[in-house]
Amino acid sequence: MIDELQNINWEDFHFLRPMFLWLLIPAFVALILGFISISKQAAWQKYIAPHLRPYVIKKGNKSRIRWIRIWAVVTVSIAIVGLAGPVWKKIQIPGKTLETPVVIILDVSQSMMATDIQPSRLERAKFKIHDFLNANPHARTALIGFAGTAHVIVPLTSDYKIIESHLGGVTPDVMPLPGSNLSAALQLCNTITKVTDAPATLILFTDDFTDETFDLLNEFVSLGSTKVEVVPMNTITGADVIRPNSKSPFKDENGKAVHSKLDKVILDKLNSLENITVNALTLDNSDMELLAGLISKNLKFKEKEQEKDDDWEDRGLLFAIPFALLVLLWFRKGWVVFSFVAMISMTSCSSDMSYKDLWLTKDYQAQQAFNRGDFTEAAKLYSDPLHKGVSFYKSGEYGQAITEFSKDTTAKGAYNLGLAYFKSGDYTRASEAFGKAVELDAGMVDASKSREIVQLLIAEGCEPEEAVEAEEVTAANNQENKDMEDLGGGGQEATKEDMEKERKEETAETGKRKGKELDDVPEDFESGKSKTMDNIVMQKVDDDPALFMKRKFRYQLKKGMLAKPKNSDVKW
Repeated sequence: MIDELQNINWEDFHFLRPMFLWLLIPAFVALILGFISISKQAAWQKYIAPHLRPYVIKKGNKSRIRWIRIWAVVTVSIAIVGLAGPVWKKIQIPGKTLETPVVIILDVSQSMMATDIQPSRLERAKFKIHDFLNANPHARTALIGFAGTAHVIVPLTSDYKIIESHLGGVTPDVMPLPGSNLSAALQLCNTITKVTDAPATLILFTDDFTDETFDLLNEFVSLGSTKVEVVPMNTITGADVIRPNSKSPFKDENGKAVHSKLDKVILDKLNSLENITVNALTLDNSDMELLAGLISKNLKFKEKEQEKDDDWEDRGLLFAIPFALLVLLWFRKGWVVFSFVAMISMTSCSSDMSYKDLWLTKDYQAQQAFNRGDFTEAAKLYSDPLHKGVSFYKSGEYGQAITEFSKDTTAKGAYNLGLAYFKSGDYTRASEAFGKAVELDAGMVDASKSREIVQLLIAEGCEPEEAVEAEEVTAANNQENKDMEDLGGGGQEATKEDMEKERKEETAETGKRKGKELDDVPEDFESGKSKTMDNIVMQKVDDDPALFMKRKFRYQLKKGMLAKPKNSDVKW
């Protein structure tokens, strides 16, 4: 407290409730009237007979009476000043501790199939991504692929196996349009990293280094806090860009074969920019281990403390200490009246005192901190994991919230755990948590709806692209053919044509038919229904990631869910 009073900023000193200072006027008026009453006591004493005065009037010290009244007014004045709420310091909001996300952008254009880097540029880039994930950077990571369009292959996740399972199917064939649209990929990166205020890291695997590439990356880093790690996937000698399913190369406007090679001048210009680093490609995994180590080392990001513009720390409670010390003297004989006045005037001005544990429980203090918006302090004080998790969630510390919610085994705890995973960008685990909440409480509608929303987000908002089961298929009733005909007829040996006839035991009509998988979504398809889907049962669901990505990317392009592709004659 002494340090607080010694470091008062008098320029910012003011009162939150200055109207209470008017109470100082009647206090000092009472003091003046007290002095006047003391001086007038001698006026009525002359009416008492001199020989009776020692028995009627008790002898006392007039000076002592004056000091008692001065002491009383000072005590009441201290209470009034504390009630007025003196302030000289703004409330500081503790900085949040956040985790930096990582976004991998992979060039999937046709030029990445060149073989100057064996087995091909694209395959080597996949190997490098595997090396990076195996080095475990401990950061939530997303994967974006781009050619003529850009698509989120895997959103932010801490489960690297999901990324690796999709990586094998990433080829130029799955992309709906040819070309190299880095601008669209950078826009998707911005969309993904908005989930957190922490600066992100972008790892770019590409072989296209032109003046346009330099301008795009220069603008990207200048408008945000994302750090870019460039991994060039070509060589100085380069190679011809071969057409898909052909051995002949692409031809430029002059009829010459398109030759893709490393432009060292552009790379040097990129490396000179702030927040952009060009990484040399190595034959082993040392380059990716070094990169993963740097990301892991700088994984935690803490925001700077902020001051609320219109919220000040009420220091009125500091005056309670001298007030209490003065009140202790009022228990002496003759001081009770003044203590009664002080008790009426005293009030609590703030809750920020070191000895508040004497009067308030930790949970009550935590609730007070929560109500005034100090969620970090509330999280420290709460003992219940659910309340601690909610406080961490409100303060933006989603990692701590996940830790606390994981300790709660109730359906509400699982639901809150899903929300924390969702805010941290881990949609896969959010879906699992919401599913756990539904298992524990089937009536929790919010958890069920949240799981559906997260599953749609994992699929990039894409509606189902294949026919779905219209309704449960009832067991077919088998009917035995009662007639006496045989398959061959006439006692002769059955021929091949006879064997193709219906058997005596045949399946009764069920009103269902098998649906053939479609390469494209029907025009009238909406929300899993179409005019011809009512009685279709899926024959087979292909779980090939490449086929899934190909259909999803085409659907996104068809429905206008992507940034408008740029018009370009470049097909590689």
